[in-house]
Amino acid sequence: MTQHYTSELALFINGSWRSGEGRETLAVLNPVHGGAIADLPVATPADLEEALAAAGEGFRAWRAVDVDTRAGILRKAASLMRERAETIAVLLTIEQGKPKAEALGEVMGAASFFDFYAEEAKRAYGRVLVRPTGQRAMVLKQPVGPVAVFTPWNFPAYMLAKKLAPALAAGCSVIAKPAEECPASTSAMIRCLADAGVPANVLQMVYGVPDMISRTLIASPVIRKISFTGSTAVGKHLMRLAAEDVKRITMELGGHAPVLVFDDVDLDKTLDMLVAQKFRNAGQVCVAPTRFYVQERIYAAFLEGFAARAGALKVGDGLEAGVQMGPLANPRRPAALASLIGDATAQGGRLLAGGQAYGEGFFFQPTLLADVPDTAAIMNTEPFGPVAVTRPFATLEEAIAGANRVPFGLAAFAFTNDLRTANLAGDALEAGMVGINSFAISVADAPFGGVKQSGFGSEGGSEGLDSYMVTKAIHQA
Repeated sequence: MTQHYTSELALFINGSWRSGEGRETLAVLNPVHGGAIADLPVATPADLEEALAAAGEGFRAWRAVDVDTRAGILRKAASLMRERAETIAVLLTIEQGKPKAEALGEVMGAASFFDFYAEEAKRAYGRVLVRPTGQRAMVLKQPVGPVAVFTPWNFPAYMLAKKLAPALAAGCSVIAKPAEECPASTSAMIRCLADAGVPANVLQMVYGVPDMISRTLIASPVIRKISFTGSTAVGKHLMRLAAEDVKRITMELGGHAPVLVFDDVDLDKTLDMLVAQKFRNAGQVCVAPTRFYVQERIYAAFLEGFAARAGALKVGDGLEAGVQMGPLANPRRPAALASLIGDATAQGGRLLAGGQAYGEGFFFQPTLLADVPDTAAIMNTEPFGPVAVTRPFATLEEAIAGANRVPFGLAAFAFTNDLRTANLAGDALEAGMVGINSFAISVADAPFGGVKQSGFGSEGGSEGLDSYMVTKAIHQA
């Protein structure tokens, strides 16, 4: 269904959309059939220098714009996103693979960040300190400066909004480098912001060779802060680059979310929730429930119910009615999953559902593995796909030990009807976000971020705005 896809992909630099003009291109693929559907222009060094110059000029003007004006522009952008949600969702589904209903939800969620930060910008309060009569001491919050943001392909619209909304609200200019796999949906978001009135030199968007772009932007004295969402390995690389000039960074890195399921739950209701969340976006979610620790008494019934539900999911083209899971987003993922599954079964894990790639595109069956040992690679490496791994546990202490044993700590979940168990699990799980009987952990008004090798800093909530501001103390005698 490529007839709905745009063939006019371009960079956005200083208010101008740049496409051909001798630039190299990258092929954009449709994950349903694996074929190319458009060509994406690659930013040149000259493009990046122009974007940096514009961002520097834009910051000096944008920081001086009053907060009500900035807020009005952000609210207008959110309104345009909602008006254009159907079109953006179709683009997102074609290039990324997720079902259209999920894509629509993503666009609406993205819009909510602009609404939230339009108001939160008005609450970037400082304070006045107590001093002797005739003296003053104030603490102010000011925008950090031009920002470089790097976003992934799994939630291209939502992740871009999580960074752009607070940065623009704070008074920063931004150079965005979204994922090359999903350029049409992110370009549509940028158009909403430009049409809403964001000045030409305040917002830039580039695509191309990720390492060249990141090295150029981070090394530039124009850029004052970096925000990245992606793998831990790439995050470490960008941290090293940022350290060279001691630049502020926010890192939302990989996870490997544990789920503790206690034997006092309504098992059917819980399974319905778990299976829906596990296979949302084909499991390509940084906070996807992945390592399921299930109390012994209900373990067998859990496996039977989970396998049946996984096998009944309708997998296909996300633009088709009734499809519950689309293909993986790129050709790298099926081979990676097959390798992890093969290693797990070789070490004694039992394959109870799925386990195979199929079709002409990047499809992979919803998969369930049981009794997977801790030595298996999939218990230590985030699969980032439609694979659930399970182990039984006897006590809360045993479950917590299993959940916390990996070096990641982005999200964790627990399902129980016992209040004391819920409180103990919430306190003990080593994660930046914990869901108790809920997966609603990524919302505009709450901080989102990890611990350990899942990164540091927060997006969302007042913390998300604060990450784009510096604190200045002014003392007056």
